[in-house]
Amino acid sequence: MPAFKYALPMLAAAGYAYAECSTTATATIENSSQASEIASCSTFSGNIAVATGLSDDISFGQLKEIDGDLVIKNNQNIKRIDGAGLEKISGELSLLDNSQLAAVAFPKLDNVKKLTMIGLASLRNLGFDGGISNVEELSIENTQLQNLNGIDLNKTKSIRIIANPSIANISMGVTNMTGAMEIGDNNADVVVSFPNLEHAGNMSFRSVGNLSLPALKDVSPGSFGIFKSKLKSFYAANFTEVKSDFSISNATELEDLSLPALSKVGAFRIENTNLAEITKLGKLKEANAALDISGKNLTKVETPTLDYVKGVFNLQSQADLGNSCDAYKKLNDQGKLGPKSKFKCEGKLQQATNAGGNGGSSGSTSPSDNAASPMEVQTYLGLAGLLAVLFV
Repeated sequence: MPAFKYALPMLAAAGYAYAECSTTATATIENSSQASEIASCSTFSGNIAVATGLSDDISFGQLKEIDGDLVIKNNQNIKRIDGAGLEKISGELSLLDNSQLAAVAFPKLDNVKKLTMIGLASLRNLGFDGGISNVEELSIENTQLQNLNGIDLNKTKSIRIIANPSIANISMGVTNMTGAMEIGDNNADVVVSFPNLEHAGNMSFRSVGNLSLPALKDVSPGSFGIFKSKLKSFYAANFTEVKSDFSISNATELEDLSLPALSKVGAFRIENTNLAEITKLGKLKEANAALDISGKNLTKVETPTLDYVKGVFNLQSQADLGNSCDAYKKLNDQGKLGPKSKFKCEGKLQQATNAGGNGGSSGSTSPSDNAASPMEVQTYLGLAGLLAVLFV
């Protein structure tokens, strides 16, 4: 019988019987020979954990499948994990807070229910040579990864890629997501591309250099947001509907916005950009909560098919808006743009603000780099709520 220590030792006292390739407890590996004993199996049924004090490199040899979780957590010594034959993990592969882990080799791994890689200060490259394409939940955070080579999901529920300062490109072929996508605070020039993605439950992008979503059709039931980013343009030719909010905030270099198919949003909010014109919204018809736009340089705003805003209508600019407000004032007189007390359309302002009135997020005083705008907070709250519904 292998000499594992179990995370639930009381099971032994209850008459627990251990089979070489299965366990109902968690098998905790404390040395490389214990890993070798698991490696003699073709399939191991049960959860596997690596002890926090282990300093040996770990090899799972030709083990093909783990019917459970593989967890390596809070280990400050281990440097290499090798799963040369591993093809599937039915539960979670969790690499969490392992500061010296520098090499992860799973060249045949394709299918993992949940992939979590967080707090890996020494990990620069992935060893998923065969390419992981099927993960329900992907979370990569606070690593030194140079790229995401070996992860190209065609099926997933959620993606979270946060605080990986060396990643310059994020691109995957996934077509549909029922959950949330959150990408933020990686390399400030990171190029983000999801060329086939048509639907997501919630989308939030922070500190991106370029964003390409050519196939995106709708975001539901959550929000879509771009925050504190360097991108100069954003085009989404097929983007038709956002169930909750569409928000762009603190994208101070954004000069061109084109959403020719967008017809229905919960709220449409833009603040603190370099946009001079917002005219490529030819099909925007309905905003259930608000239309809230402010900017320093806006001289022209046109939404020719808009005929309904339930809540706030706010359009402000420090520049001259010309006759942009004429059509909106007419709609307001017709009672189509929410309560008249919540209508404002005005240019040549000393300070242009969003309807939240947070003191010039679009004007001469910019919000702190460390502080999230009200738009961003709202979008992240929407994302958190969505995650709670889907995964708790």
